[in-house]
Amino acid sequence: MGDGGSRVSTFRRQGEHCVADLAADEVRVLRKVASEVVGLLTEGFDHDDPVVGRLFPDIYPKDPTDSAEFRRYTEGDLKTAKIDQAGAILAALPDTAAGEVRLDAEAAEAWLRALNDARLAMGVRLEVSGDTDLSTELDLAMREDPGSSRVFQLSVYAYLGYLQESLLEALLT
Repeated sequence: MGDGGSRVSTFRRQGEHCVADLAADEVRVLRKVASEVVGLLTEGFDHDDPVVGRLFPDIYPKDPTDSAEFRRYTEGDLKTAKIDQAGAILAALPDTAAGEVRLDAEAAEAWLRALNDARLAMGVRLEVSGDTDLSTELDLAMREDPGSSRVFQLSVYAYLGYLQESLLEALLT
């Protein structure tokens, strides 16, 4: 990510805000990812989709009846919160191709949750788990087909993780 791949933006603390200067390709990627999460949670919402299962796991996996009852009372609010969090990313992105993002603590926390949801969704689709060595996976994908959508998606997944870590560090300083 960054200008021609030369840099990746980092959040920094500036007073009460977390600030990053995003390049045009970063803005495009974040806009697309956040929009896809909103789409998944609205018109694409399907309990049989493994991504939905990952974002809304069964609270009682050994008791489907209790899980369904719990979901009945909590899913609407949880889904609304996830949509709002992805919306926080969309609302904070610059209107122009590149620019500054300035987040107060509440917006930064919403971004962290939304970035996490996006990474969870991508991880399911890419079959990436906590045990996956991302750099090895990316190297393998590059050797197989450097122009593949998998290389791009793994790169976006890695970028979101980097941005999430950068934001968390800025928030905690």
